[in-house]
Amino acid sequence: MKTVAIIGSGVMGSGIALCSAQSGYDTLVYDINTAALNKAQGYIGQLLDTSIQKGKSTVEQKATTLSKLTFTSNFDDLKADLILEAILEKLTLKQELFKKLEEINDTNTIFATNTSSIPITQIAATLKHPERVVGVHFFNPAHLMKLVEIIKGAATAESVAVKAFSWANSLGKTTVYAADSPGFIVNRVARHYYVEALKIMEEGVTDFDKIDTLMESIGFKMGPFRLMDLIGVDTNYSVTSSMFEQFQFDSKFRPSRIQKQKVDAGFHGRKTKKGFYNYE
Repeated sequence: MKTVAIIGSGVMGSGIALCSAQSGYDTLVYDINTAALNKAQGYIGQLLDTSIQKGKSTVEQKATTLSKLTFTSNFDDLKADLILEAILEKLTLKQELFKKLEEINDTNTIFATNTSSIPITQIAATLKHPERVVGVHFFNPAHLMKLVEIIKGAATAESVAVKAFSWANSLGKTTVYAADSPGFIVNRVARHYYVEALKIMEEGVTDFDKIDTLMESIGFKMGPFRLMDLIGVDTNYSVTSSMFEQFQFDSKFRPSRIQKQKVDAGFHGRKTKKGFYNYE
């Protein structure tokens, strides 16, 4: 595997692309929005500069990494050994994307999805070659978080899963296989970190900042509300809603009205300068 394409230039897609380029892969970053691509280039540059300032990297290494990155808004450029999507958490969008990718790539291309909660089997179901689809789930921020989950759908070829596993390992990640179940391993467990915190807030037990302070005081690196702001309040809400549906509306996964209100108001966290906290 030599070439990688990342679809979606948000914080997650940019972080994955950075990991790929730093590991020596020719990496293409695609987004339909050219302004988002420009923002991604600036974000990746900032991450590399921060690494240099901390003594973890050098100016030469930054130049080498940037030479491995290409940014494009031309869909026809999306030809690679492995193509990974990091777009909105909507089943129909992902299915339509992979259908289009099938038309312009040869049969050796691996199609990977960074979905947080949608079963891989569902995403691959409408394709001519569902055996080429595999889940490769990174965690935010992707350039720092070590874990990657590899998920095989019902039709995923064993060789495809093994290649995806090897690629994630080559990025220096801790890679594990997970069954094709909603939320996989980490998001299924972690969902209640957010959901219960939001329920406590809904019930007026205490405020969100006090919940964060308490959770951080017992060892968590970030409280649930600070973490939702980092991930994206909208992204977190979307994953919760998807899992609520996938688990047949089990009440323990019920999305929060407070979180829905934040999403409706456009308060999506750090990326919009306002979420549960104000970052302006």
